[in-house]
Amino acid sequence: MTTATPFHGLVPPVVTPLGEDLTVDVASLERLVARMIDAGVDGLFALGSSGETVLLDDAQRDLALEVIVKTADGRVPVIAGAIEPGTARSVQRARAAERLGAQAVVATAPFYVIVGPHEIERHFRSVAAAVDVPLFAYDIPVCVHSKLSNDLVLRLAHDGVIAGVKDSSGDDVGFRQLLVQVAAEGLSDFATLTGHEVMVDSMLLAGASGSVPGLANVDPAGYARLHAAVAAGDVAAARAEQERLIQLFRIVDAADPATSAGMTRGAGSFKTALHVLGVIDSNAISLPLRALDDAESGRVREVLESVGLL
Repeated sequence: MTTATPFHGLVPPVVTPLGEDLTVDVASLERLVARMIDAGVDGLFALGSSGETVLLDDAQRDLALEVIVKTADGRVPVIAGAIEPGTARSVQRARAAERLGAQAVVATAPFYVIVGPHEIERHFRSVAAAVDVPLFAYDIPVCVHSKLSNDLVLRLAHDGVIAGVKDSSGDDVGFRQLLVQVAAEGLSDFATLTGHEVMVDSMLLAGASGSVPGLANVDPAGYARLHAAVAAGDVAAARAEQERLIQLFRIVDAADPATSAGMTRGAGSFKTALHVLGVIDSNAISLPLRALDDAESGRVREVLESVGLL
């Protein structure tokens, strides 16, 4: 096990393009990854929530990760999800990711089973001990129904169990407090990545080491400009770019709320935007989710036009 990590900056969670038969669309995935690398991303997160990992079977996951690693070709590092309800399966997926060339893995707290902080800590320690690549903790309580406390994250960081955290908790106050504690405790190598698409400028200015915005599938160049503006100390430019991306984020409202929920609105709208842009061949999404229809795709197109992407 090692905690050395190259992950920082812009690390988009790659969607997994599917054909109409719901098999992995290799050609579309290659184009998507190449487009993001050309736009200046600093890394790629395969098999996360935007990648529909919990809805894919192991063969689909392996193929998607193989394509992402091969297309990246060492130009940027790849982190891969090992997101499973329990520890044994997470270990299995973490080892598969390591074997397939991922430079780090990411795991959530266990889910479906009811767990407390002791079980969550045991889970992360067990996954970390099973692989020789860094482990990231993914804080996403809306999906796993457990919030990672800052005390737990810091303890695992000090013990070399986790190399960073991907925060999709929605708790911006808690994440800001974690950033202060990480700095105060001298954890300079610990990666702090925000997954909050519309707060990237604020969190980078507060000291986060990077972002993992699903919307960067659609506009990687915009997020790259945002990161560059923060790095240059140009707060006004960063704010302007973030506000444009906030307008772009309105694509998640294109889906009919009567028949759509979280991942359909998220990954489904991202895929639809990429299909409209001609990057991927289909906006198909894994069952039981549904692809956006023509009327909803039209609303996505209107948003893309309004922010200058079409």
